[in-house]
Amino acid sequence: MSSSVDVLKDGSVNKTPHQSSLKEVPRTFSVDGIENEAGNLDYHEQRGFTRHDRRDMDRMGKVQELRRNFRPLSTLSFTVILQSTWEILMVATTEGLTDGGLAGLFWSYVWTFFGFGMVVFSLAEMSSMAPTSGGQYHWVSEFAPPKYQKVLSYITGWMSTLSWQAGTASGPFLVGTIIQALLTINNPNYVPTNWQGTLFVFAVTLAVWLANVYGSRAMPMLQNLMLVVHVLGFFVVIIVLWVLAPRNTATVVFTSFTNDGGWSTMGLSLMVGQISAIYGLICSDGAAHISEEIKDAAVTVPRAMVGSYLLNGALGLVFIITYLFCITNLEEALNDESTFGYPFLWVFRNAVSMPAVNGLSFIVLLVLFVGTVSFNLSTSRQTWAFARDLGLPFSDWLAHVDPKLQVPAHSVTFTCLFTIALSLINIGSDVAFGAIISLNLVSLMLTYSVSIGCVLFRRLRHPELLPHARWSLGKWGVPVNMGGLAYSTFAFFWCFWPNTTPVDLESFNWAVVMFVGVAVLCFLFYAVKARKVFKGPVVLVEGWRMD
Repeated sequence: MSSSVDVLKDGSVNKTPHQSSLKEVPRTFSVDGIENEAGNLDYHEQRGFTRHDRRDMDRMGKVQELRRNFRPLSTLSFTVILQSTWEILMVATTEGLTDGGLAGLFWSYVWTFFGFGMVVFSLAEMSSMAPTSGGQYHWVSEFAPPKYQKVLSYITGWMSTLSWQAGTASGPFLVGTIIQALLTINNPNYVPTNWQGTLFVFAVTLAVWLANVYGSRAMPMLQNLMLVVHVLGFFVVIIVLWVLAPRNTATVVFTSFTNDGGWSTMGLSLMVGQISAIYGLICSDGAAHISEEIKDAAVTVPRAMVGSYLLNGALGLVFIITYLFCITNLEEALNDESTFGYPFLWVFRNAVSMPAVNGLSFIVLLVLFVGTVSFNLSTSRQTWAFARDLGLPFSDWLAHVDPKLQVPAHSVTFTCLFTIALSLINIGSDVAFGAIISLNLVSLMLTYSVSIGCVLFRRLRHPELLPHARWSLGKWGVPVNMGGLAYSTFAFFWCFWPNTTPVDLESFNWAVVMFVGVAVLCFLFYAVKARKVFKGPVVLVEGWRMD
């Protein structure tokens, strides 16, 4: 969708105080049940927004194209399920157990929870200032120094797209390969191969595509239902482990550090292994990327982000302590080939019979699958929003919203195709999952650092220009932003590291190569086309001026 702005010869933008789009929409309509002059309630009933939503969209110069069918509970449910912290800590902690061991994984979770919490609070406030599906790249465009708004917003948009696309690919990989692992332990004659695991990823991705294109209206109800499964499943799993699993001593759990990655010091091993804890706590900002589908987004989104982080963080803490007490032989759990690299299956088999292992695993798989659907939904909206601002190749196609489904179906399709392409790494490398989550984390941390840095700049230099936030950090804004900036920069550095040393082609962290490759593509597209068409969403914001 093209922006209705005029670009002058000096590169500045000539615009009236508010220009939103060439798209024609009703300008007077019912807000919160108040009928307009013509008595036409149709547009409001279809889109479901409040006067606050309309005010925010008008200020940002955006047109309401999607239906706002998420309410406070379904938004919280969506974010909680997207994160799935205790489930992720169960199935994706091999890196942390290898580099740091039992105690290393526990303590890295503790410091990550507090450090990343400052990132979440900073992002939550920005989501209240500017509740848009664009998220970080839009916030950078609004809050960065005017001289750098355009280029920083563009880079952040590409990195945000990359991070969410990579994160979306990790979900089907987990679901597909856990199914393969269950086949292995249930049938000793089954010989797993990487290409078979990749086919499972394809099947999961197809199911996700169908759910997000044709099942979007049922999504809030599904999320609420899965929140119940998420919480009840947590209690089922930990109670079974408390009652039936053999246990370590507290001394082993909280003080036994290991360095199986071959690093020169234990401290270095802990820094590398913290990626497992980070991966389990990210993505509460997923709610921000569906802001334009949430009623009263400026309040509902930040509350959901913070609420989901605290709820999942608490469940995650109880789970990880329980889980670590049950890993009575770390070396055996990590090296059991029959579990396909998933130590939690070793723990389950030590505690219960195979039918019970399958039942417990099904609970985890169900939540992870719906979390994958949620992740894809959030990712496709971020991609759609960036394309709407002409930041990507084929922006017109990616920004298309199906008028009947009220879904950006092309962006959903692109996201699924990207997942399939990225999953092909699994055919040639056993460390594909590590590369995918590293790519997710490094690009995500970069967007966090830049966006928080920009709002901190604006808060210190021109606080009067910050938009009103209905959910505000108040006097804590500066210290929380500084803490969030420091932590996200710290995490960005460590997420590039491979899991073990010495490094060979098989153990190499290919996220570095993919990150650099996408960065090169980003700058090439900017040089060829984007510098002429991408102005940054700030040019549509009310009251914006070049100087």
